[in-house]
Amino acid sequence: MQDLLALEEKLDIEFLDYHLLRRALTHRSYLNENSDTGAEDNERLEFLGDAVLDFVVGAYLYQRFPEMDEGELTALRAALVRTKTLAQFARQLDLGVYLRLGYGEAESGGRERTATLCATFEAVIGAIYLDQGIESVVPLVERLIEPTLDHIMAESLHIDAKSEFQVWAQGNYNITPRYWVVDEEGPDHAKMFTVEVRLDEQVWGSGRGRSKQAAAQAAAAEALLYINESGGDVPPDL
Repeated sequence: MQDLLALEEKLDIEFLDYHLLRRALTHRSYLNENSDTGAEDNERLEFLGDAVLDFVVGAYLYQRFPEMDEGELTALRAALVRTKTLAQFARQLDLGVYLRLGYGEAESGGRERTATLCATFEAVIGAIYLDQGIESVVPLVERLIEPTLDHIMAESLHIDAKSEFQVWAQGNYNITPRYWVVDEEGPDHAKMFTVEVRLDEQVWGSGRGRSKQAAAQAAAAEALLYINESGGDVPPDL
């Protein structure tokens, strides 16, 4: 219980149902090794949190930039809800410390794995939404995204990221980026796509979106962010 109270302080939220928060922090690997606990993993909460984040971030951008067109709003949202960004939010909240993982997953670095941290952050958002409604989600999400948004805007990382990355890739490696759909999930009316952008066989970025185009833009934006932060002399270790 003490760990949940410590996380509550970081979230600045007092849960009514601690079972929701505990479930949000339960990776399926934990249940594989503790099947008799009767617990549930966080994958359903992750699904819900993903949808809540799309709405909250979209509404925030809509209100903040009343003159911005749909295309740029979509690109900004994709940059803010991409896997690497959400994993960074999870790190700011130390979610990896509180995760319930199986022994093997923990030993192999699961607490720092980007995809796991992203999923955990989404699950926590889903748990907050179920426990207290959208009113408690909004201030937490806005507090986290504001500095990241300022960075994205300052570096123009959201503006036609695919074109920008193509110019960089051709200028530095004489290679045209290729985009690969590596995952599709959800029903036909609410698909979520995961796309990787590659130079030859090396993955430079990964992104998710409600369309293949949005996911591709998010992947290119991730690649550009890496280049901006590191110089891009070597491919990222994704």
